[in-house]
Amino acid sequence: MECRVRWTGDGMSFLAETGSNHAIVMDGAPEAGGRNLAPRPMELLLAGTGGCTAFDVVLILKKGRQAVMGCEVSLKAERAESEPKVFTRIHFHFTVSGRQLKREAVARAIELSKDKYCSASIMLGKTAEITHDFEIVEA
Repeated sequence: MECRVRWTGDGMSFLAETGSNHAIVMDGAPEAGGRNLAPRPMELLLAGTGGCTAFDVVLILKKGRQAVMGCEVSLKAERAESEPKVFTRIHFHFTVSGRQLKREAVARAIELSKDKYCSASIMLGKTAEITHDFEIVEA
């Protein structure tokens, strides 16, 4: 996996170009010289972690022949007060929708992602206390 990040030369904006040929703009907060034009790098780290685990949950449920129709994960994170301001706590709340989803299948999909498949959350779990909960919505 590869990525190239370069400063745009404007304030504190950076352009990341991924190995899969996608571009992401990042910017800093105004108090750090940014113009608040794009997500912060740490926000993207959190968003990527949410995407990683949601991907796993949907894939696991589909492979388990569950009629999953939607999966949303809301993440709330706390960071250390001093540098380095690593994540210290992250809570994942999953809202999974579908037809007649089995509660135990959803719980197992989340556990498998947490314990085995989601590289991002497993990595962040080295510095952060990670908790999960979920709800099922009948579609």
